[in-house]
Amino acid sequence: MSGFLYALLPVIAIVSLGHILSVRKWIPTESWRAIERLSYVVLFPALIIRTLANAPFETAPWGLAAALILAQLTLGAFGLLGRFMPNMPGPAVGSVIQSNVRWNTMIGLSIGSLLFGEQGLALVTIAAAVMIPTANIISVYALISHAENLHGPKPNPFVALFRNPIVLACILGLALAAANISLPRLLDDSLRILGDAALALGLLAAGAGVDLSALRRAGPRTFGWSLVRLLGLPALAVGFCVLLGVTGMPLVVALICAATPTATSSYILSKELGGDAPLAANLIAVETVLAMVTMPALYLLLTS
Repeated sequence: MSGFLYALLPVIAIVSLGHILSVRKWIPTESWRAIERLSYVVLFPALIIRTLANAPFETAPWGLAAALILAQLTLGAFGLLGRFMPNMPGPAVGSVIQSNVRWNTMIGLSIGSLLFGEQGLALVTIAAAVMIPTANIISVYALISHAENLHGPKPNPFVALFRNPIVLACILGLALAAANISLPRLLDDSLRILGDAALALGLLAAGAGVDLSALRRAGPRTFGWSLVRLLGLPALAVGFCVLLGVTGMPLVVALICAATPTATSSYILSKELGGDAPLAANLIAVETVLAMVTMPALYLLLTS
């Protein structure tokens, strides 16, 4: 447990620093948008390409990937129950489903690497290679299908998926690994430096993107669905891992990935695709705060 806390505390500290820098306006809002864009288009893809290209796929636990996808599909479908609840219009249902399937990749990568080193980073990256496309497809479909006032033509989720720099990085990294192509040293070192920057800037941007004032607006609906997400996805992930025979470090990594709060980008996508953007903001804030308690509790429960 102490090892997990030592891995979690630096992540909390950097996310908190990002939030303080944003709230105090020491870094202007428009600068955070540039940092997020840089991380999204360059830094995070560089990290993914290098890690996947160097990952030992011949011994990769593919049951881990299958378990996480099944967990996302199951909890995404569970969000459809919101259609039968009072005070849950279509846009709110779409935002809840998105919250149920998205995860904060930067937090997962940081904890995985701090806890298990390069091997942990590789396992979380493999998880990202399958969870990110799954989350994007489910989220876009859910938001569009439940939107009430969607402006403009409905976007094609598959077209949007293959324009996503992170998805493209996953495809390139997997292709390099499948072809058994070793990265030239100059390229490998360059990608490593960019990848190191991705974790730090990604966590800072994650903290800047959390609106803690949303906690005051959050009601029972937000707290209820936040607990469903923070407890339900890791429980499903661990359950499917056990069914598929995944044990040891991959099992712990599955828990870490599933137990992170939803991604801060959920708010932007909800706003663009006709979801309930205020609810999405509330879910991000509540889950980010609650995850500081639920993540170590779930880790202790799994490893005790």
